[in-house]
Amino acid sequence: MSTSTPSAEPNPATRADQLRQLIETEHVATVLLAVPDLQGRLKGKAHDASHYLEHIAGTGAEACAYVLATDVDMRPVDGYPLASWGTGYGDLRLMPDPDTLRILPWAPRTALVLADAVDSHGQPVEVAPRQVLRQQLAELAQLGMTAKVGLEAEFFLYSNDPARIADGRPLAPVSPDNLDYALDHPAPLAHYLRTLPEHLRAAGMPVEAVKTEGAPGQVEVTFPYGDPLQACDNHLVFKHGARAVAHEQGLVPTFMAAPATDLASGLHIHLSLWNQDKPVLADSTGALSPTALQAIAGLLDALPRLAPLYAPTCNSYRRYRPASFAPTHFTWGHDNRTCAVRVTGHGRGRHLEIRLPGADANPYLALAAVLAATLHGIRQALTPPPPITGNAYQATGHTPIPASLEQALTAYTKGHLAAHLLTHPVARHYQNAAQVELDALRYAVPDTERRRGFTRA
Repeated sequence: MSTSTPSAEPNPATRADQLRQLIETEHVATVLLAVPDLQGRLKGKAHDASHYLEHIAGTGAEACAYVLATDVDMRPVDGYPLASWGTGYGDLRLMPDPDTLRILPWAPRTALVLADAVDSHGQPVEVAPRQVLRQQLAELAQLGMTAKVGLEAEFFLYSNDPARIADGRPLAPVSPDNLDYALDHPAPLAHYLRTLPEHLRAAGMPVEAVKTEGAPGQVEVTFPYGDPLQACDNHLVFKHGARAVAHEQGLVPTFMAAPATDLASGLHIHLSLWNQDKPVLADSTGALSPTALQAIAGLLDALPRLAPLYAPTCNSYRRYRPASFAPTHFTWGHDNRTCAVRVTGHGRGRHLEIRLPGADANPYLALAAVLAATLHGIRQALTPPPPITGNAYQATGHTPIPASLEQALTAYTKGHLAAHLLTHPVARHYQNAAQVELDALRYAVPDTERRRGFTRA
């Protein structure tokens, strides 16, 4: 993961003018205005480009507030003050952020603009994922610091087989073998690995690297280091493109954290802190600074109680076993992939890799949790335990990662740390999101139970 400073981005006015010119010259016919939802997906509408210019670009568009208060199945659910049967499921307004403009190569003559959710008074919706992250970045700025972030995204690719999908049978991975670090790939996978980076580059999102991972059909995409909010915005656009390219090529991608037993995909967060152009986590020799040790201590102390933000689904907890280097305890170490927090990089590029989030994590919320925990450690001047120098899976005396979302929610609601670090409305909103996830699966009979017991009971 490179830690070089990204090139400057065009300002919002330039992006707005660029979109207007593309629409007026008929290079863009459709504008997707989208807001990130709780699950880290793009939700919105496809607008006629001329209508977007005349009626939406300056004033925004309305959307039902339940887009920020629902589950993965988009069901109206109880427990959210933002949107409920009691409120009548009213609207909020999606205000375009012109600096997020992307021309989508996988969708002809189509542009994408991300939006911020605002209420009827024009104020930001506090629980919206982009706003949750912005709040933590503002807290960091109060200490005179900024963050740089790089994301590593893992996912699985399967061959599309409608008959298997209809029967509920597992799909076949696009490659049958462990191709970790391989440079020779089966033709369908090789075609995908060429096409996706080309499209992302054309969308203004060049990747740092693409590689096949350690499980059949698994891919990792690494993005350049840079602005935290932009990194999260890009991640959602990347997922949108990864699905579109896969479908065009007869493939099926999944960003489940654990799509099958003993398979795991993560969303690794690389984080460094800066005071203007001076690295905060490294001292003059490139070693960890006192602030870095406080940050690590904060991560180990607070992340056990913020897990529903970076591991939001029951499936997320299927990955916390020694599979694909997924951590099992809240530990840290130098260049140690068995730890939850890995110190990596060199010199000014010394930084932290947080290996906890699953591939299904909402990047805004996962990063917000990481920053909140980091700030907690710095403000409280916490001291971390000694680093793990060997196999962290065999280490004792460290806090285990929750074995279930239910355990994580219990830790999240115990005490007041989540509300203190995130604000009470935000903590309550995502507490309800976790409870909705648990309730959705509480009475469902898993396929494993049916396979084991259908003919044996």
